Amino acid sequence: MSNNATLEVNGQKYEFPIVTGTENEVAIDVKALRSSTGGVITIDPGYKNTGSCESGITFLDGEKGILRYRGYSIEELAEKADFLEVAYLLIFGELPTKEQHDKFHADIKKQSVVDDDVRKIVDAFPKSAHPMGVLSSLTSALTAFNPSSVNVDSEEDMYNSVVKILGKFPVLVAWTLRKKHGLPLDYGDNNLGYVENVLKMMFKQPNQEYVQNKVIVDALDKLLILHADHEQNCSTSTVRIVGSSHAGLFASLSAGISALWGPLHGGANQAVLEMLEAIKEDGGDTKKYMAKAKDKNDSFRLMGFGHRVYKNFDPRAKIIKTSADEVLGDLGVEDPILDIAKGLEKEALEDSYFVDRKLYPNVDFYSGIIYRAMGIPTDMFTVMFALGRLPGWIAQWREMRLRKEPIGRPRQLYIGETHRSFVPMSKR
Repeated sequence: MSNNATLEVNGQKYEFPIVTGTENEVAIDVKALRSSTGGVITIDPGYKNTGSCESGITFLDGEKGILRYRGYSIEELAEKADFLEVAYLLIFGELPTKEQHDKFHADIKKQSVVDDDVRKIVDAFPKSAHPMGVLSSLTSALTAFNPSSVNVDSEEDMYNSVVKILGKFPVLVAWTLRKKHGLPLDYGDNNLGYVENVLKMMFKQPNQEYVQNKVIVDALDKLLILHADHEQNCSTSTVRIVGSSHAGLFASLSAGISALWGPLHGGANQAVLEMLEAIKEDGGDTKKYMAKAKDKNDSFRLMGFGHRVYKNFDPRAKIIKTSADEVLGDLGVEDPILDIAKGLEKEALEDSYFVDRKLYPNVDFYSGIIYRAMGIPTDMFTVMFALGRLPGWIAQWREMRLRKEPIGRPRQLYIGETHRSFVPMSKR
């Protein structure tokens, strides 16, 4: 293959370098396009064909159903690692030793107290406020209580910022849920593991002891790992582009949370449960809705099936399906919504229409089922997604700053009015 690509514009030929990634992905480097052609740009709505950066964090091959963090397969990490190991791997590039892992966890626990004035901000929200709006606001508010900027050239400064947000963010998540339920805001237990502590902070009732359930702990640990990073998606790109202006880590993360909120991104697992609720209200006939999904003239859309990146199967869905079965089996939950979900899953895995088009249940489908079985409200699902995605966002922000990437500044193709003369109001 030639090391250059040739582009012809108005009879003039221009050459641009071809670069190859470590997984043999090929890209045409067009950063000199505009300057060398006298103003010509590319246009790519949604950036579906545009690489915004070079990154060594996550490799994703949608056609083959491959997802790797720093070279490690998602299957192996979900089976053998815990969430903090994966967080360390994503952020710092290597799996931690036992000593590094223990120190990482201990340092996170030291930073797990949120300034008590943050409670006043939580109190100011009505119970009806969407949890993602609350979480985004609280994350941004942390900047006010931690005003000093991160010196990205200092490893110590960077590390301290990382453990600070990893310590405080689960508290914000738990407080968001407890505010919704009218429960007292409390802190966790430093004697517990990271995931166990999250669950206790969220669900402990003020008048009784909280008892851990290993099946639930393991399922949440896997879910957080599966959601920890996913290459240059909408929220991750948002974190990077906000951070490229040298906005602080907390402000960049808050922007990422807002991007994740949308139903086409992190809100997809909430959309799954809302769809299941609608099917239940209409009598719960799964066959009827599978037929509607296949009807091109029907506006009904089957949520939680297929994926815009994975053209074969979502490797995360295969892993979490097992956890979903274990959680439902252990809890013995009797819930018509979950029965409808299992019915849709069975239909889709056996129906040639869905199998031929590779419209398999994705990670959003199964994560919604697990969260519902755990007793997490539907509008908190995306908050849980954010908790898992946190280390990925941190890793991407850190990489962007260490690589000294330029400020993000996309171009546009103007399609508005050409020059017009101003008309006085009396003559309009």
